[in-house]
Amino acid sequence: MNQAFIVTKEHRRFTEFANAVRKEKTIGICHGAAGVGKTNSARRYANWDALEPYINEWGPRGDHDAKHYAMADRSRTVFYTPEVLCRPKDLMNELMHWQIKVGICADEHVRSLSPEAAAEKQHDVTRFVELLIIDEAERLTPTALELLRDRHDRTHLAMILIGMPGIDERFRHYPQLYSRLGFSHHYRALGREELLFVLDRHWKRLGKTLDPDDFTDAQAIAAIERITRGNFRLLERLFPQINRVLKINQLDTITDDVIEAAASILVIGN
Repeated sequence: MNQAFIVTKEHRRFTEFANAVRKEKTIGICHGAAGVGKTNSARRYANWDALEPYINEWGPRGDHDAKHYAMADRSRTVFYTPEVLCRPKDLMNELMHWQIKVGICADEHVRSLSPEAAAEKQHDVTRFVELLIIDEAERLTPTALELLRDRHDRTHLAMILIGMPGIDERFRHYPQLYSRLGFSHHYRALGREELLFVLDRHWKRLGKTLDPDDFTDAQAIAAIERITRGNFRLLERLFPQINRVLKINQLDTITDDVIEAAASILVIGN
């Protein structure tokens, strides 16, 4: 079951960062620990959870097309995760494939709004794509990075490279790429106030009300804060187990003991 996306302060910061990279037509780096929400924010920005399956199916036109065309025109962004051993030539071909498909969708939306645009001859639809987001950028080889840098120079396509902490230091070894970096964004774990906001949503999903001033809830919050340290992915993994512990033991209250029992089921790194 897909859970509703929770708009956090970090997601808003990522959106501002992505808009700046796109506006300035530069290359940006987004780095942060595993599980803090980098990928989710990037996919949300690109409307990729809806656009990717639509483009993959790419069949006869239907009633749902207009919605996806509008999404593509709003984001004008391609989100891509390279394979672990991706060959540079394959990488560039696949990126062009996604640029063309997203560009076609955006073009269709523009044509639907303007009779003049609809009457124009077919042009290069890839120009509609203004931002390329590459996740797991550590997988990119030096040759792939050089090809991306060359495409940026030739087309002025804005790019965001997402990776783990230290990826910005790695790119220092590629001066031609590093000199073109316009922005660096550190995606951080949830702070105390955001953690409470997210926990309140989770409590409500379980049909309960979170009260930080209640002693039992305060203990539960402290346990979750200690276990997850604001890691969004770990938080999302923890709550299905909390629900499971509650049901198995026929409990109604989320206590620190329930949270400890749920956490013991998970594999949690240092």
